[in-house]
Amino acid sequence: MRKVLAVRDARVFLVGWTVSQFGDWAMFIVLAVWAKALTGSNADAGLVFFALTLPSLFSPLSGMLVDRVRRRPLLIVTYSIEAVGVLALLFVHNRHDVWIIYAVTVFYGAMGTIAQSARGALLTTTLPRELLAEANGVFQSVREGLRLIAPLVGAGIYAAAGGGFVAVLDSASFVAVVIAIAFMRAPEPRFERAEHHFLTEAVAGAKHIFRTLPLRQLVLATGAALLVVGFSETIIFAVLASGLHKPPSFFGVLSSLQGVGAIAGGLTAARLLRRLGDVWLVGIGMMLFSLGDLTFVSSSLPLILTGIAVAGVGVSWVIVGLFTALQVRTPLRLQGRVGSAADLFISTPQTVSIAAGAGLITLVDYRVLVVAEAAAVLVCGAYLLSRRRESIPAIPTEPVPLADPSPGLLPPSASPAPGRPDAATQPAPAPDPAASGPT
Repeated sequence: MRKVLAVRDARVFLVGWTVSQFGDWAMFIVLAVWAKALTGSNADAGLVFFALTLPSLFSPLSGMLVDRVRRRPLLIVTYSIEAVGVLALLFVHNRHDVWIIYAVTVFYGAMGTIAQSARGALLTTTLPRELLAEANGVFQSVREGLRLIAPLVGAGIYAAAGGGFVAVLDSASFVAVVIAIAFMRAPEPRFERAEHHFLTEAVAGAKHIFRTLPLRQLVLATGAALLVVGFSETIIFAVLASGLHKPPSFFGVLSSLQGVGAIAGGLTAARLLRRLGDVWLVGIGMMLFSLGDLTFVSSSLPLILTGIAVAGVGVSWVIVGLFTALQVRTPLRLQGRVGSAADLFISTPQTVSIAAGAGLITLVDYRVLVVAEAAAVLVCGAYLLSRRRESIPAIPTEPVPLADPSPGLLPPSASPAPGRPDAATQPAPAPDPAASGPT
């Protein structure tokens, strides 16, 4: 962690991004609780998360955008638009306005798809390759660790002053991250387009994933797991109401406990990644999530709190392992498209499962859904643990020249970021024998 924080730009961005994530976590909790309070429906609350993931279906377009422009200006524009858009929640007053909650959530998801892809790509040109795993662990620990306070703060502000006040707080948090990004200094390369047809350019990220064996294994297994994990977004409200007999606002307490586990997971992920490899780390994370999720069949509060903390560790290991694999096994010029393609393959099943969970919860006992979800994730984790352990390679580079500068897009100097080789002039590495073959 110290080495990551020693890099000025990483430190500056982390501070602003942390403020933004605080606002996000507070807002995410409030959106679901708000929908539940206005409609009285568990399904309607779960559909908030469906709306949040729906825009990921168009993530390949955001990946193309990320790979065409500099990532810092793109993030500034994206976060600025979010700062304004979230204020539409000030117009929600009764159940007839619940559509505004869903509309803002879809907007939130669309902007978040762009921001996530751009952030991951920005890190690869800001930090040395050997620090990416640590950086992902730090960012994941901070992101999930904010569950300790942000959901409780968000729920408390919602109960005391209403959702509109939380929306204003979230808007201010976007302003904070915009200011932080504006103070970053390291120059960014912009790569020349190697594909000149729209469809070829759009599918370049997916082609790279399927041609790289570890990425194919990770993305497909994670997508299969998320085909049922989305059930949790609705199940959790049934657990609160029927299992624990708690109000919807208690969701904030459960999220905070998941944050405790996520902190531990994020801080240990990089070390385990170096020892076990990315595929095995994600597999073990899935198995931990499965075991933690299975405690939802119980009505014991201590057991469920312990289980959700264990699941938090698993979530962090899955995210850090997957994101690091995508970064270090992908050429710099494809970072945006590979990240967005992975998001499509992962978030589409999640979106389907959230919608399915919202419907099934009215027909099937929630405990049946919990068992089915835990079993499916356990199988996906076991599959990854049955694969050969792979060492983490250096980030592939290609002899791709920098594009001709466009006004406002390229810095005056094309020198590499501190600690990073110039990806535009490095020779391509020898072919990786593990980059093809059966899954």
